[in-house]
Amino acid sequence: MAIPLELGTEEDQALRDLAREFAAGEIAPYAAGWWQEERCPVELFAKMGELDLMGLLVPPEHGGTGVSTSAMVAALFEVAKADQSIAAAWQAHLTIGSLPLLRFGSEEQKRRWLVPLAQGEKLGSFGLTEANAGSDVRGIQTRATREDGGWTVQGSKVFISNAGTEMSLGPVILARIPEDDGGYAALLVPRGTAGFTEGPKLKGIGWHALDSRELHFDDVRLTDEHVIGEPGRALSAFLATLDVGRITVATLGIALAEAVLELALEHARHRQQFGRPLSKFQAIQFKLADIAAQLEAVKLLVAQTAALRDAGRPFSKQSAMAKLLSSQLATAAASEAVQIHGGYGYMHEYPVARFYCDAKVLEIGEGTNEIQRLVIARHLGC
Repeated sequence: MAIPLELGTEEDQALRDLAREFAAGEIAPYAAGWWQEERCPVELFAKMGELDLMGLLVPPEHGGTGVSTSAMVAALFEVAKADQSIAAAWQAHLTIGSLPLLRFGSEEQKRRWLVPLAQGEKLGSFGLTEANAGSDVRGIQTRATREDGGWTVQGSKVFISNAGTEMSLGPVILARIPEDDGGYAALLVPRGTAGFTEGPKLKGIGWHALDSRELHFDDVRLTDEHVIGEPGRALSAFLATLDVGRITVATLGIALAEAVLELALEHARHRQQFGRPLSKFQAIQFKLADIAAQLEAVKLLVAQTAALRDAGRPFSKQSAMAKLLSSQLATAAASEAVQIHGGYGYMHEYPVARFYCDAKVLEIGEGTNEIQRLVIARHLGC
């Protein structure tokens, strides 16, 4: 099953094929082991850098390849079908980990930080969520205060991906600043900066191979060169970047749904009960048919959203819709796929169990589905 996406150039098609081959050879055979070990294989991202896969949305003048959103979605889809943890780390790097620097960074900041990200020398991340602030972005308590020609950062972040590996650059964080400066600023905190420490790798239900941690900032001193964009405008800038992240999370959802559909179909064709394959029972057929029909529709929505961004047209409403429907489909499809597998689907030895555990976070990350509904409602004029 191929994602219904019109790739306009031979280069775009070659990128999708490269991602498919890389996923089959370098990810799929090892995904279960990484998941069980709960290890983020940073050496894999170094290999992806060698293949020019770490700066897909970054133009060549800043070290990337500058492909279309549609081409990036097609490549991400192939990786996400093989393993969701790797795809989650990759999409975070490509979007919220790199785009703030691309869109709002100075030329010096791009040379210093964006180029290594785009070339796969470093792994990018963004720090927003806090213990008491996730969906309520304006509730963040991490503060950045101007002092002696620079900034002092105090606070903490939680559930931050890609920030604590040996390959990590360090997060761009959103911090509250004095109201007379506009309220919020984005600052890049390089890994190893004095006062910046990382908690242990967090253990979630799924995404076991994704490095996610709590980050602490204890009187971290930064210069003006670490401020990304204009102080006071960081909140709206970040929310605009998040729209792109929602496209990629939606891509994870449709990839997961297709992966579990294929696993369930294969199992149903070979598993015999009452003298015939499970696939011959109408109850099983209806489950598979429902997943397939919904998947085709949501794929088209994701493809349309990517095409809107490529055309320079508004896509915020569509990205929220795509993320909402894709994540709901992923969790429902994974549940049905486990049900079709029966007891086997509950065992970690079967890939469907891993996908089932990975699915739920898609309804939470990059803005909960409740937030997506609020975004959609605002676009409807409510």
